[in-house]
Amino acid sequence: MTKYEEGREAAHAQGMKVRREVLGDKHVDASIEKMTPVTEKFQDFITRTAWGDIWNRDGLDQTQRRLLTIAILTAVGNSEELDMHLKAALRAGVSADLLGEVLLHTAVYAGVPNSNHGFKLLNKAVEELELG
Repeated sequence: MTKYEEGREAAHAQGMKVRREVLGDKHVDASIEKMTPVTEKFQDFITRTAWGDIWNRDGLDQTQRRLLTIAILTAVGNSEELDMHLKAALRAGVSADLLGEVLLHTAVYAGVPNSNHGFKLLNKAVEELELG
């Protein structure tokens, strides 16, 4: 195995560890089970790059990364990913109140409709996780 391959393998292993910590085993296992030859390279890419590199950098702690991710997903209107990250944040102990503050702040800069939908997803997640 070349040093390049070793580095990619190490980044993938670290990425999988962080991905599981952030999103939970259930979600990651489901993603792996749904993987096909068409999506395999993309799954490897996001595991190495997003989870193995970006989510492992110094400079922001995991809560800050979660809040930033939620704000960005709200801004771009990515409901599916937003829902997943809201639930993951709640399971990790981020309070619904703090997540609500992020959605309020996002409303000013990303638009009320996107944040309104974010609140709908947050409320549903709180109910599903029985945190309300």
